Amino acid sequence: MPKSDIHPKWYPEAKVICNGEVVMTTGSTKEELHVDVWSGNHPFFTGTQKILDTEGRVDRFMRKYGMATDESDSKENKKSSDTKINESSSNSSKEK
Repeated sequence: MPKSDIHPKWYPEAKVICNGEVVMTTGSTKEELHVDVWSGNHPFFTGTQKILDTEGRVDRFMRKYGMATDESDSKENKKSSDTKINESSSNSSKEK
């Protein structure tokens, strides 16, 4: 049996409020919980999260500070030569 008057009051139906709207109810020691972000409007849960091109950023960092390996250099050269070939073929088709 818990001691009386030492435990906080428990609210089994506490309201979680985001942007002025009640988004859910839960148990808490406060009647109302005001939050800025919840799973209904967070980009990770809504599917609007941006996917970063981390591989390109790492390669750029390695090239910038001279830590690039021969393998990454050859990949970069191949990519640039492929784009040059594609650009020249599209330009020649436009000229015809």
